[in-house]
Amino acid sequence: MKLKAFIASISAAVLTACGSVDVEHYSREKPELELSTFFNGTIDAWGIFQKRSGAVARRFHVTIEASWKSPDEGVLDERFIYSDGETQRRVWHLKRQSDGTWQGTADDVVGVAVGKVSGNALRWTYVLRLPVDGKEYLVDFDDWMWQLDEHSMMNRSVMSKFGVDLGEVTLFFKKRIPGGQ
Repeated sequence: MKLKAFIASISAAVLTACGSVDVEHYSREKPELELSTFFNGTIDAWGIFQKRSGAVARRFHVTIEASWKSPDEGVLDERFIYSDGETQRRVWHLKRQSDGTWQGTADDVVGVAVGKVSGNALRWTYVLRLPVDGKEYLVDFDDWMWQLDEHSMMNRSVMSKFGVDLGEVTLFFKKRIPGGQ
């Protein structure tokens, strides 16, 4: 029985890898995403976590304070408030590499997140330390963002472990307009 489960999980991983879209698919999409422009100042995001079944398990709001030393090096300070009152903070340190890709680090990210921008899209891949019921799990994230306009972005992340999908995180980002609504 364990052999069948192992083969099924390997098959799922192979099928997921074969079905993956390359970020270059979005190369002609507008507006062109420039991380230091979109993620600058205060950004609000609203999101949900859905279990594999599709059931919404958590809702949350994130306030992001974004600042940049240069167009190639910035910090995203994320403060989460979940619908059950739990709070969380993640501080991303982002740096553009000479080949145009991005690297990101945060305290709960294992190693380095790797990101690539093309057109209006960004794809991050990384491993996150995820606390659940007093335990910590290492979970793979396939994290996609699409800029919709100057002030809006959608984000969809698939969480998996050993190639098996655990659930999805969906967020909508809205930049605060100084002096505006």
